[in-house]
Amino acid sequence: MTTVLCFGDSNTHGSIPMRHRDDVRRFGPDERWPGVMRKALGTGFTVIEEGLPGRTTLHDDPIEGVYKNGLRYLRACLESHRPIDIMTLMLGTNDLKSRFAVQPLDIAESIGILLETIATSGAAPDYKAPRVLLIAPPPLARLSFLGDMFHGGTEKSQRLGAAYRPQAEKYGAAFLDAGTIIRTSDTDGVHFEASEHMKLGEAVAGAIRALAS
Repeated sequence: MTTVLCFGDSNTHGSIPMRHRDDVRRFGPDERWPGVMRKALGTGFTVIEEGLPGRTTLHDDPIEGVYKNGLRYLRACLESHRPIDIMTLMLGTNDLKSRFAVQPLDIAESIGILLETIATSGAAPDYKAPRVLLIAPPPLARLSFLGDMFHGGTEKSQRLGAAYRPQAEKYGAAFLDAGTIIRTSDTDGVHFEASEHMKLGEAVAGAIRALAS
């Protein structure tokens, strides 16, 4: 049995594109992309979903809470779910919030720190490192009521794919640029519609099969 851990933010959690700030609805287990991936992979795979809305790479969020810091939780997550054969990592969208004031290369360097943590975790069988699929999130779309929160983030988001690729190469991770496959919803500019979850889940399944072979 191959265990796949999906570590990410609200788009791994399956948050439905928001109509207002308090909209916390979530797609069903078979609609969000990890569930689509699980179905596409079929027997022989266990998929663990670790998506937290608002999760950053390594920033303590002064408004939403320090627990949104992905680095703070990553090692505990790896140890609690070990042994892990393969891991998907898709973060960075929340780093685009204006409150963090970071550039695309800074976000990519933060991803590198997460990749290094995974590489030294010993969370795979025989205390090896899990194989990793790094996924660059797609660019932001029309932000509507989230415009102030993500002010200046749209242009930065368009540069994440190119910034992430060298980090994947540095740490020996497979790489997928989600922006070449899907687009975010114009409902809120941040989250994915169900049709895009379907596309992403099927694409990630193909990448996971390659890593598992």
